[in-house]
Amino acid sequence: MTTLADPVPGGRPGDPERAAERAAELSAAGVSGVALSWVDTAGIGRVKTVPVAALARAATWGVGMSPVFDTFLADDSIVATDVLGGPDGDLRLFPDLDHLVPLAGQPGWAWAPVDRITQDGAPHPACTRTLLRRAVAAAAEEGLSFRAAVEVEFALGLAGDRHPDFAPACLGPAYGMTRLVEQSDFGADLLRALAAQQVEVDQLHPEYATGQYEVSVAAADPVAAADRSVLVRETVRAVAQRHGLRASFAPAVLAGGVGNGGHLHLSAWRDGSNLHAGGNGPLGMTADAAGFVAGIVEQLPALAALLTPSPSSYLRMQPSHWAGVYAVWGHENREAAVRVVTGMLGDRDRAANLEVKCVDLAANPYLALAGVIAAGLDGLRRRPEPGPPVSGDPAALDEAERHRRGIRRLPRTLPEAVDAFAASSLLRDALGDVLADAVVAVRRGEHARVQRLSPEAITEAYRWVY
Repeated sequence: MTTLADPVPGGRPGDPERAAERAAELSAAGVSGVALSWVDTAGIGRVKTVPVAALARAATWGVGMSPVFDTFLADDSIVATDVLGGPDGDLRLFPDLDHLVPLAGQPGWAWAPVDRITQDGAPHPACTRTLLRRAVAAAAEEGLSFRAAVEVEFALGLAGDRHPDFAPACLGPAYGMTRLVEQSDFGADLLRALAAQQVEVDQLHPEYATGQYEVSVAAADPVAAADRSVLVRETVRAVAQRHGLRASFAPAVLAGGVGNGGHLHLSAWRDGSNLHAGGNGPLGMTADAAGFVAGIVEQLPALAALLTPSPSSYLRMQPSHWAGVYAVWGHENREAAVRVVTGMLGDRDRAANLEVKCVDLAANPYLALAGVIAAGLDGLRRRPEPGPPVSGDPAALDEAERHRRGIRRLPRTLPEAVDAFAASSLLRDALGDVLADAVVAVRRGEHARVQRLSPEAITEAYRWVY
């Protein structure tokens, strides 16, 4: 489980001692350095590293880092808000020792996610991990908990001098055994590395797009799920490199292709019972779960700024591509933005959950989960009716029928998504002014830098960033 308490100067009780013990264990295992990891507003994984001998001090007093990264764009250029983006200020990075792990794909290194606090000891208002952790803690005070997981899709390419091109590392068909055979050694090494890092893998399989695979992992509390999403991606990247390969998690790897998703699975629980099963509502949902679904669907246009946050995202968000481009929910419907998964008969009280499909891996996973949970909790409290589930592909209906049934297309462009986000008082309240303003500034900055580029050039600009 994730520690839900905020870090404090001098360390939380027991953290300095525990860090010293872990440092001794890591050193004995041949680990030399620890990567302290966070994800910025643009969805880029950033790090500072310390030698193992400095881990105890990092857990006690943190490691310095500028807050300017909250307004970095994906190309490392910088935009600004009224409080972020300038040269002033400093933060402290505090590693979460509960999720410190030696990296099997990078021998000699360990990894830990961080929470960021100010020099005065207050939580940094743009720290997305802290945002999610505090949202989970607040829900726990109401007797609610969550289980979450992030699917990780990636395109595997050949390394070498082809940058920035993509040459697929396999040529077999979608879901084909041929594709698994072509990269059998990579796949086996990836499973071994994830197991060594205590990441429980549910599935590893070839996916639909050219050279594409997917890793699905077991559900955990939302903060741990976001941590795992970051860790899985860095492990895929490291293992691929050791095999002379490259992995891209970008929403669009090839213009006109299907692209990579990062679907969120989420379930809400109360007193140990899954709210998505055993109820009297649609598909066995409780009234709380039905409201939870309705709240998410209502906020999907605004959530797009968090879930599909890159210009590259909108090359992927096309109808009839299983990307979930309509703000509807459905039972096992892969064209619905929210797919209710009831689970296998006899296992539904454990397995029932919802899948938010209109998400990709340019999204900061902490920010994405925090936004979805905020929308869902608003619906759970108000209990609006979710309406009937939608079956089939909404794109197959004519515009008049979609209008009659209240089926809305999600934003087609990043500026549309930003406008919807800026109009959502719910999401601004959930994120706080500082982080909400950073989201708007970064998204507008990303659009401005590529707005005159072709789809092929946009794809190239983000292909190896994510």
